[in-house]
Amino acid sequence: MATSGSVVGILGRKVGMTQVFDESGRVVPVTVVEAGPCDVLQIRTPERDGYEAVQLGYLDKPRRLASRSQRGHVAKLDSKRSKRRSAAGIDPVAKSGCEPKRFIRELRGAAGELEVGSQVKVDALEGVDSVDVVATTKGRGFSGAMKRHNFAGQRASHGVKKCHRHMGGTGCSASPSRLFKGIRMPGQYGSARCTVRNQKVVRVDAEKNLLLIRGAVPGPNGGYVVVKKTNKL
Repeated sequence: MATSGSVVGILGRKVGMTQVFDESGRVVPVTVVEAGPCDVLQIRTPERDGYEAVQLGYLDKPRRLASRSQRGHVAKLDSKRSKRRSAAGIDPVAKSGCEPKRFIRELRGAAGELEVGSQVKVDALEGVDSVDVVATTKGRGFSGAMKRHNFAGQRASHGVKKCHRHMGGTGCSASPSRLFKGIRMPGQYGSARCTVRNQKVVRVDAEKNLLLIRGAVPGPNGGYVVVKKTNKL
C-alpha cells in the first residue's frame, strides 16, 4: 500500500451497476469495478524524465499478440542497441519482468514505496473516501442537437412544419455575418475522455479485486477505467 503523499490509484475494468444496502438499510446505487492487480512498469523521476509518476499496467496480453516493443517494455530483450549501451557503461532501465499489458497508464505523483516489478492491488484504496474515475464515454456517433445537447426542440403546435427536432436559428444578422466558435450544433457525440470527480467509495473487496463506487461511471461494461484518489475537497 502506498504511503501518505504518494500516488494512490489503480487501473481496472467496469463490470456494471447494481445496488447495495448501507448500515441504515438504505439502497445505494453502485458501479462495480474490477480493479487490479496492476504491475508497476516504470517509475518516472524528475532527474531522468522531468516529472514524477508511476506507470501501471493492467490485464496480461498474450505474447503472440504483443509487438516486440511491447515485449521489450516489460522484459529485457537482446538487441544491438542494448549491447552498445552496455558496452558504453550505461545502466539499463529496470524492467518489471511481467507479461505485456493491454492497458497502460501513468499516475502523476511520487512513487513512495512502489518500485518497478511490484504490484498494486485494490487494497491500496482502503481508507480512501472519494475517488476520481477517468474513462472513455460510450460512442453515440453523429447525433442531432436534441440528443447531443439536450435541446427541447421546436413546438409541437400549429405553425411548426416538419422541423420539430431542429435546433432553430444559430447565427447573427448581417453583422458579424458568421457563427461564433462554440455554438452547440449536431456532431460527433461520445467516445471522449471523461472524468467523474469526487465519487464515494462504498466498499473494497480485496479477495475478489472489486471496488464499489457510488453512482455511475463513464463507459460501457467491460471498458477500462482509471481510479485515483481525488484531490477535490
